[in-house]
Amino acid sequence: MSFLGKWLFICCVVNVYTQDAPRKPNIVVIMADDMGSYDMSFGGMNQFYTPNIDAMAAHGTIMNHHYTPNLCTPSRAAFLTGKDPMNTGMQHFVIPNEEPWGLSLKETLMPQLFQANGYKTHLVGKWHLGFFQKDHTPLNRGFDTHFGYYGGYISYFTHSCDCFEAQSCTLGVDFRSGFETNLTVNGKYATDLFTNEAIRRIEEHDTKDGLFLLISHLAAHTGSETDPLEAPPEIIEKFNYIKDENRRKYAAMVFQLDQGIGQVFSSLEKKGILDNTIVLFYSDNGAPTQGMFSNTGSNYPLKGIKETPWEGGIRGNAIVWSKQIRKPGNVMDQVMSVTDWFPTLLKAANIDHQINNLDGINLWDRIVDNNKVNFGRRIVHVLDAEFGYSSIREDNWKYINGSRYDGLYDHWVGSIGNETDGYTDYTAVVKYSKTGMALSKYNTITKHSLNTIRSQMKIQCPDRVGTPCNAFEKPCLFDIDADPCEKNNLADIYPTVMSYFEGLVAYEHWKAVPAARVHFGDPLSNPALHNNTWTWWVGNNSI
Repeated sequence: MSFLGKWLFICCVVNVYTQDAPRKPNIVVIMADDMGSYDMSFGGMNQFYTPNIDAMAAHGTIMNHHYTPNLCTPSRAAFLTGKDPMNTGMQHFVIPNEEPWGLSLKETLMPQLFQANGYKTHLVGKWHLGFFQKDHTPLNRGFDTHFGYYGGYISYFTHSCDCFEAQSCTLGVDFRSGFETNLTVNGKYATDLFTNEAIRRIEEHDTKDGLFLLISHLAAHTGSETDPLEAPPEIIEKFNYIKDENRRKYAAMVFQLDQGIGQVFSSLEKKGILDNTIVLFYSDNGAPTQGMFSNTGSNYPLKGIKETPWEGGIRGNAIVWSKQIRKPGNVMDQVMSVTDWFPTLLKAANIDHQINNLDGINLWDRIVDNNKVNFGRRIVHVLDAEFGYSSIREDNWKYINGSRYDGLYDHWVGSIGNETDGYTDYTAVVKYSKTGMALSKYNTITKHSLNTIRSQMKIQCPDRVGTPCNAFEKPCLFDIDADPCEKNNLADIYPTVMSYFEGLVAYEHWKAVPAARVHFGDPLSNPALHNNTWTWWVGNNSI
């Protein structure tokens, strides 16, 4: 070999061994709490705008048939395990602070797999999967850091909460930095605290590692029992044109959440890692428009609210942004379950897993490639033997047997009037939002592109109600593709389909894991016994 040939060979070998290994894609998940599906304005709502969420939608892929369980704890368990709640024991209710139970330690959670594959994992905000034992808290479930709260909700400013059930206990602070109670942030607005902590984690991240960041917001869940809808007064004032005072406050809460999303995108761009980051946004379940923890959120024109088996409680929108997405602003009609994110995000990060019996399926290539060929699937929305109601979708059919609250919210609520601020240029506010500006190098937002998304997002419902459904009297059946608003009960027309679903429900009950809930408000949980804070109170027995 000539001298030149030897030199070229050595250079090539050196280059092979010195070039950087492929970077791990960063994963940032932003989860809203109890946000109405109609309160993301890219769906057509004009009462107030969510420009950063809308900009993310215009640059990313929108999952227009994204299903979650109808309550916080089951929904979060499904996301982090990739399994339906009835297969992990999480199918019955949420975890009240005073009850000694949680998601089984036998389950492998998504952050544990990222952590084992060279990622730094951070939880900012809400947990709500159990804290009665220290082993059940986030730092023992795959997260390197946690800044936030253990229970279902807290006051936005004092970060305290009471017992959920009737048992008497003192008000307790529920806010942590790692394992330590954090009292230094008292009086600071929770949404802003979580946004600032997420930005800090991004700014301080060592890019030699992958980043897995779950920002689990309190917004737009209610907060303090005495003042449930909380936002800074100057933000509420922005929406003084909204006549309903509670809806005005809700708009301010969503506005501050939306602004935080913009700040996260700006931080990723400033850090220089946006190109290599996948961002997911969705709400854990539908809004409680009325009733318990009502926040005035709107799921209209879908029927029902949070904790009901109707579409308003379980169907929402999810958005993914990634540089890899080939057609920005794509509205994906493929039916998707929140359990799908477990295998989908792991696939996106090229992480192999050996978890058996997942209910979720990998949809990453479909999300990236704008695949329009949809396939049917089965999703068990609700299967609660204790409350005695169930809801299952398979292909275009949806079966419902029973409901909640004696059917009080089994109708269509949350209709929005024509209130607007009267002067905001929707296209401009989306295009020049922090998210819009951070993503502007990838795509151009136009009035036409936004109108196209809004047109595709519009839910088409039959003009009139057909055969009514009283799910307490007997099971109901809907062609959910043709009738997404569940106006026409087809149970009497398709007895064979009904028989199939009744057998399916029996089978799902047969194979379900017994509900983990412990119906016991433990007096030892009382914050008065723990320096007026909520903390673990049971010895660690690894259950």
